[in-house]
Amino acid sequence: MHFYEFEAKKILAKHGVGVPKGKVASSAAEAESAAKELGGDVLVKAQVFNRNRGKAGGVKEVSSPADAGKAAAAMLGTEICGATVECVLVEEKIAAEALYAVNATYDAAAKRPIVVATDVGGKDLDDVNDETPDRVKRRHYSSLVPVMPYRSKQLASDLGLNGSALNRMTAVITKLAEICRGYDLTHAEVNALAVTADGRYIALDAHMELESEGRYRQKEIVEELDITDADTRGARAPTKWEVEAQAIDDEDPRGLIGPAVEFDGDMGLVIGAGGGSITTFDAVKRLGGDPANYAALGGNPSVDKARRLTQLVLSKPKVNKICVISNVVSNTRADLVARGVIKGCIELGLDPAETITIFRVPGAWEGDAIKILKKYNIDYCDRTVSLSEAARRAVAKVYGEKEQA
Repeated sequence: MHFYEFEAKKILAKHGVGVPKGKVASSAAEAESAAKELGGDVLVKAQVFNRNRGKAGGVKEVSSPADAGKAAAAMLGTEICGATVECVLVEEKIAAEALYAVNATYDAAAKRPIVVATDVGGKDLDDVNDETPDRVKRRHYSSLVPVMPYRSKQLASDLGLNGSALNRMTAVITKLAEICRGYDLTHAEVNALAVTADGRYIALDAHMELESEGRYRQKEIVEELDITDADTRGARAPTKWEVEAQAIDDEDPRGLIGPAVEFDGDMGLVIGAGGGSITTFDAVKRLGGDPANYAALGGNPSVDKARRLTQLVLSKPKVNKICVISNVVSNTRADLVARGVIKGCIELGLDPAETITIFRVPGAWEGDAIKILKKYNIDYCDRTVSLSEAARRAVAKVYGEKEQA
């Protein structure tokens, strides 16, 4: 889940990182009042998750409260970078003597936390790395022990800092690394870390994203920021299809429909069992398939849950075939999934043998599942067939038939 900029800055301020004075406004009048309180010379910033909002007119510099009100009025209720602007951040302007960028995240390749920094602030770190890789510095941290400030000092030194500037940057880097780990964030990033004439370090922007699985562990900060359970905070608003998938999951506690995501493809997926769902999705894409959805089905779902998910996937206009693939090791009852998927097809007036391209069986009660699949002449395979091979067979059936049409 994403945090808005003003929320991320509240977290930074809570942990001692300097941020500009600012107020959130949801109307032009509130923005004008906030600007007056801040001295009139302010920035009006649309609160959306997309980092390219500035190029889309989502950040305005103004020099009077009246202009702040006008800027807010022009943004509120409009769509910027695919999101409707519901509030703006009115913030004091900060004169920067220098700009840095610091990003605390996780290095999946090294399997360790990492902080990446550059003395070229105000630009996307990826762009800086592409253009001037020698100016991007990195330091890994331990996953097992608390963040060690000496690692942050090494990184600050790599940026060419010394003396009091070195110590102040060390503190910022350390706090950002601690925030990222402490709040289960995928990243805690400041793309524009300003150094003022009097030596203060001020975060002019802030980007943070919380691991969806960590949300229940971070209830305290979520509640502190007044984020409701209904506010999923995805990169975009959930589609009607995704809302319906979530409702199916919520209404039946048996089993789990993992994060349901809708795509514009034509190949329906009923996949599951831990990382098998991600592996299968990637395999389908790599082999030329165009997935219509992602929804991991596991944790011993009921027949009805599998039935409803199947029908929801088949309800998509482009979808007339699905594949059902489980991981190598799965405790989910394969017979229940088979019954549910087949029932879902039959209730829609579809022939399960024609609709289900492949059913990869692994799971509990495999023998019963195979009997059911044989009864309906459904093509199936066991755990001796890899996820990739099962995906290849499914893709060949869907797109081979399309080529002949």
